[in-house]
Amino acid sequence: MSFYTSLSGLQASQTEMNTISHNLANVATNGFKKSRTDFADVIASSVSLSPTLMTGSGTVVKGNIQQFGQGNLIQSSSSLDLAISGDGFFAIKPQLDGAKVDFTRNGSFSVNQDHFVTDAQGNYLQVYPVDGSGAVVATGIDQTKALQLPQTSGTAKPTSLINMTANLPSTGSIPVTATFDRFDPTSYNQSTSTTIYDTNGSPQTLTTYFKRTAASTGAGVDSTWEVYNYVGDTKLSSGGSDHITLTFDSNGTLTAPTSATTFDPFTPAGATTAQTAAFSFGAATAQLAQPFNIASRTQDGAAIGQIEGVTVGDDGMVKASFSNGDIQALGKVVLAKFTDPAGLRQLGDSTWSATGLSGEPQLGSAGMDGFGNLMSSTIERSNVDITEELVNLIAAQRNFQANAKALDTASQISETIFNIRS
Repeated sequence: MSFYTSLSGLQASQTEMNTISHNLANVATNGFKKSRTDFADVIASSVSLSPTLMTGSGTVVKGNIQQFGQGNLIQSSSSLDLAISGDGFFAIKPQLDGAKVDFTRNGSFSVNQDHFVTDAQGNYLQVYPVDGSGAVVATGIDQTKALQLPQTSGTAKPTSLINMTANLPSTGSIPVTATFDRFDPTSYNQSTSTTIYDTNGSPQTLTTYFKRTAASTGAGVDSTWEVYNYVGDTKLSSGGSDHITLTFDSNGTLTAPTSATTFDPFTPAGATTAQTAAFSFGAATAQLAQPFNIASRTQDGAAIGQIEGVTVGDDGMVKASFSNGDIQALGKVVLAKFTDPAGLRQLGDSTWSATGLSGEPQLGSAGMDGFGNLMSSTIERSNVDITEELVNLIAAQRNFQANAKALDTASQISETIFNIRS
């Protein structure tokens, strides 16, 4: 019997060394949780045997118990590196349209070629769907969705109206060169640029040139300016005229035009469709004894916004920002907790699935009781303590050697008995 008692000790010690070796092998694995081997003694007894005469029959491994203590948190430069300070788990799906949900503590996420946020194994991070204001609209585990980053925001709108308020200096001289040439600075007085948008939503540069053609010499005598407009290299015209004429009275008040000037249809370089636009100077445009100045300018076009960044708030809300100034709420990171995390089934790659021992996942979000706090640009490392594991490994090795010695002693006793001669 002592053979089998020692053998059970050898097997138990070997299991413990395997567990410790597994812990040490994953000391650098993000989100890894170490395990501890628990043992129990075995007693052979019967109702007729006196309690004082019972002897043990060895040991058995009761289980490798996972230890879900907090791992070290380190900073990173990616806003999609997430860490949970607490007991929660991230919810992930191996398949985009699958029903199976797994759980992980490894929050090292990135964006795949289809712009979904995934972990290194391609599992899709799950978030609660939200409306335009960022309010969560569904909370069931079957209603979560994979987080996807949109690449654009908004709808392209071509510029149809440009408003400009300017002051043209009353002391401005008439240019030396009589014929306007935009490449000859001596043929105009001032110029300014305005960004407008074509039918594709692409930005175009509208350059406006101001040329004084007549000066006021007193009351009743108007001062005139010619205004030329180019979009890139495309010259804009209106009703056959290649310029807009601004007229000011002797007080510097704009008297003409009194309404917006509509340009003939034009197609900027790179655009595929012609567009029309109107230019309005407004009643506030004046000719005063002050330097040239653009007091205000507006245009009603809009570009399609390109994604520029993504952030994850402390509450788990994921927001994307775009080049046109839009900010979209994309979802709220789902967190899960379990009645008994030690009962989760290990799947490898720092992921787990629910079992009857762990209980069904309870869903929540960052900051709620029991789910932990969420930190962006942070990674949770393994909770393995190398020094502790090495000490445990030495102890397990000594246990193995002791049981091996007991087995050797039992063998020697048996050999001695076999060699007894009558």
